[in-house]
Amino acid sequence: MSTQQDFFYSDLKSHRKDLTSLLEAAQPFLRDELEQIDPKLPSLLSIIHSAGTGERYHKNSTYLDHLLNFHRIVRLWGAPPDIARCGLVHSTYANSYINVSIFESNTTRETVQSLFDEPIERLVFLFCAVSRHKLIHEGLLFQYTDMQLTDHLAASDVSVRTARETGTFDTSEPWRQKLSSLLPPKGIQVRHFETGEPLALSRRLVALFMLMTIIDICDQFNAYQDKLYTNENGRLEFRGDNWGALWPGSCKPGLWMNVASRLAVLRRLDGDEEIKLVIPPVFNYCTKVLDPMEQIAARDLYWEAICIDDRNNRDWQRVEEILLESIKKNPFVGEPHLVLTQVYLNMERYQEGKKEAEEGLKLLLEWGVSWDKRMTWGTWVSWGKVMLDRANENDWPHSAAGITNLGLVKQAA
Repeated sequence: MSTQQDFFYSDLKSHRKDLTSLLEAAQPFLRDELEQIDPKLPSLLSIIHSAGTGERYHKNSTYLDHLLNFHRIVRLWGAPPDIARCGLVHSTYANSYINVSIFESNTTRETVQSLFDEPIERLVFLFCAVSRHKLIHEGLLFQYTDMQLTDHLAASDVSVRTARETGTFDTSEPWRQKLSSLLPPKGIQVRHFETGEPLALSRRLVALFMLMTIIDICDQFNAYQDKLYTNENGRLEFRGDNWGALWPGSCKPGLWMNVASRLAVLRRLDGDEEIKLVIPPVFNYCTKVLDPMEQIAARDLYWEAICIDDRNNRDWQRVEEILLESIKKNPFVGEPHLVLTQVYLNMERYQEGKKEAEEGLKLLLEWGVSWDKRMTWGTWVSWGKVMLDRANENDWPHSAAGITNLGLVKQAA
């Protein structure tokens, strides 16, 4: 059983890793130390590079960027190397969402098996073969309201506590019966989205695909996808078809966090000990559903703060109030904390800046991907680190040249 499942969800927040540990885990990715991340990673990347993935468009990045981001996220979430390798090549074949793949469409499974380990090929084949919208969204996620997910997770926590004290499970509990009706203990059978071939999926595979779907969403979506799918209510139900939306749009953070939080809670609800998959640290270890309206309000407040640019008379106190309200509505992302850090440093409120920098960095490092995708994850982390360093020194530049030199490497005395 995963060590993250050895304590109850109500206690999870106190088990967050400290900032030093999070930075140590992230350092190989920030330094591009491939062999330290995984000894097999250089050879896998050589194959992916040679397929031309760095030359292909993919939503808000190149295809190569998405594959690397996917691998980093799942690794930082604590997945073992074999699952992370599966994540790196998860789009080996075309799938029910997009007709884009790492290799040409006439590439055989035997060829792919010769390039990657056979178990990895089997996993990615199934991931690409199933209709994930039918399986994950329609078959599972849309069967619960947000309140049901929250209530059922609370009931499951009580159930697990009782079972560990008494040694018995009550199979008649409503939360367990509903989950079993949607995802039976022996798994389910689906069909290949294209050929109709029957495919058997264990509960562990479905849980893994839920995890991978969360990563797919959090890496790829920004406000352009909201326009494309008319995601005005923030629930990302893919009901719209605004194909004429002009790319890249405003580049605001996307309204994907409600659906990601629901999937995360559903993943935790299905946290059977036999599944043995990590529970991601996001949304307080998958225990909180972010209300879609709160998500929208928080994003819009953040954007309002970002767009305040009256050079002659900036009201930093007003910006602080806006950002604090944004964080209150959505406490699960790091970038608002880091913007607030700079506001505090501008006002020479260094202790408050330090506190916000630490929390912002923790959240970014837990996610392994940026929410505000105008800058990459690594860039946000480096910005947070330099602000934290300056907050610790009670120092912040008040000139354009000083800001420009913030990344200057200090020489040892």
